[in-house]
Amino acid sequence: MSKTRIVFVHGVDGFGAAAWPAQHLLAGRYDCLFLKRTGFDAIEQPKATDFAADAQIVLNELGDGGHVVAHSQGAVAAMMAAVQRPDLIHSLILIEPFLLSLTAELPATAAYSTHLADLAARSHELSDEDYLAEFNTLMAVVPTTGVETSARVAARARLQAPSTDAPLHIIPGVPTTVITGGWEPLYEEVAEYLNATGARHIVHRNGHRPHDSSDGAALIEKLLEAAVAARLD
Repeated sequence: MSKTRIVFVHGVDGFGAAAWPAQHLLAGRYDCLFLKRTGFDAIEQPKATDFAADAQIVLNELGDGGHVVAHSQGAVAAMMAAVQRPDLIHSLILIEPFLLSLTAELPATAAYSTHLADLAARSHELSDEDYLAEFNTLMAVVPTTGVETSARVAARARLQAPSTDAPLHIIPGVPTTVITGGWEPLYEEVAEYLNATGARHIVHRNGHRPHDSSDGAALIEKLLEAAVAARLD
């Protein structure tokens, strides 16, 4: 019997398996695939955000179907994939989802969009280091060291499209759990919106990457166990 497939979709603070350090052990139980979205690569040049291409990457890796775990901006691709092929996505776990086109008119999202527009307008005036510092603050990114140069990471950051541009819709019939860190109104606003449309919302207080802690990783594992078991019933 083949293992259940789990597809992990990263945000902007890392890609591939490196973006999921606490989830590696799940590969012993599941067929885990740690994706790289468009423009995220250690060798190829950064590319502009392509929401549709990212959604297709998720669909391509799902095969005959599986469960999807997505963090931050990666939730956009996960949700778009689920809208296109809800039959392939058995469950969704969205961690601090950056789904701002759903909440564009709500206060925290509107304030964020104003700050992002200001950063974009001043982009040409800022060095790579200064731009990246402001971008990381807006996106709650904890910079990594020794993986890529700041110029390369900044080039990718400058190419990121606003998440308010993503063509998102509510997903019918896909069991969805949203996990937030309880620290930032922006993510709580998105989570509350999703909760009002049927998603389960769990607050796990460990910043923007609650899945990195041992208890956060245990929560992810428990949720996956329940979702896989539900498919077998």
